[in-house]
Amino acid sequence: MIDDLDERFQNMGSLNHSVIQARLARWLPDDNFTIATELSLDVSQTDLSPFGLKVKEELKPDISIYEESYQPNPLEDIIKMSKMPSLVIEILSPTQGFEEILAKFKAYFALGIKSCWLVTPALESIAVYSAKQYKPFDVTHDTEVIDEVLNIRVPLQKIFRK
Repeated sequence: MIDDLDERFQNMGSLNHSVIQARLARWLPDDNFTIATELSLDVSQTDLSPFGLKVKEELKPDISIYEESYQPNPLEDIIKMSKMPSLVIEILSPTQGFEEILAKFKAYFALGIKSCWLVTPALESIAVYSAKQYKPFDVTHDTEVIDEVLNIRVPLQKIFRK
């Protein structure tokens, strides 16, 4: 229980984290996708210990993107999604390390997620990972993030306001 509590505090966002999360949710294409923030993914049927993760019940990416359209149902809500998204986005908070996020990415790929983005606010960069490749994007060298797996393009200047 204490490990879970420590992990929750360790993964708490910051102002930069929150603002960038909101901007990403705004600028991601939603015509063919459903965008969800802080959605719990049910991983209770999967042993994630080989990836060095202590979680047993759920993973909660900063942003999840589904290729299906979901409409909110006022009579019924889903607490934990058993269906995995096509894309997850993790925003590095000041208390997290790269290795922690990359371990999550390995677990996400094992769960069938097609693409993972690592957003690093301090570097104003977004790295796009798939099971077979990795491509970095930053505001100094690029104008947009391109996810070739899901055919998503997002303007970097809108995310980092340059």
